[in-house]
Amino acid sequence: MPKDIFKSLSQDEITQAICLNDALVLRQIYEDGFPKVRKFVQANHGNEDEAKDIYQEAFLVLWQNVKKGAFIPTNQSAVQGYLYQVAKNKWLDWVRSSRFKRDRKQEDSFFLNQASEPVGESMEDKYEQVEHALSKLGSDCQELLKSFYFLKKSMEEMATTFGWTTQTVKNNKYRCMEKLRKFVLQK
Repeated sequence: MPKDIFKSLSQDEITQAICLNDALVLRQIYEDGFPKVRKFVQANHGNEDEAKDIYQEAFLVLWQNVKKGAFIPTNQSAVQGYLYQVAKNKWLDWVRSSRFKRDRKQEDSFFLNQASEPVGESMEDKYEQVEHALSKLGSDCQELLKSFYFLKKSMEEMATTFGWTTQTVKNNKYRCMEKLRKFVLQK
């Protein structure tokens, strides 16, 4: 079996090999996809061990979905893209979970991906930018974000405080974060 299966085999042949539990193909897929997922997880508040766990889960999802015919490749990078997307979604779900928030100390930043931030900017400058952006938000948005990120209130607690459903809290928190991101990026 050639080293780079993605050049020598079609996506249909790769999925067929997955169905047959071809150890060489499975190993190659696993080894080729992990570095990209590790980079994403580490760039988003994770470490290598967490990246390995998430990748293992994503790989299992790919394997199961190929086996039961729920995944059908549509282009030449479908397997790799699908595996990465599943891992990314699993990591983002984990980051959003209350258990992740409990397990972590208060983070130095609101934002998942720091790659777009200017190099050399101090943490103090970042806090000032976020504080300035927060002041531009309406009072409900300010209170909602402060309750969630700084006071670590649950969605249920915030729903009671605001007189909303938990789904409304989630939706409003998302909208407020989008506004905050927009203000921070505007500088």
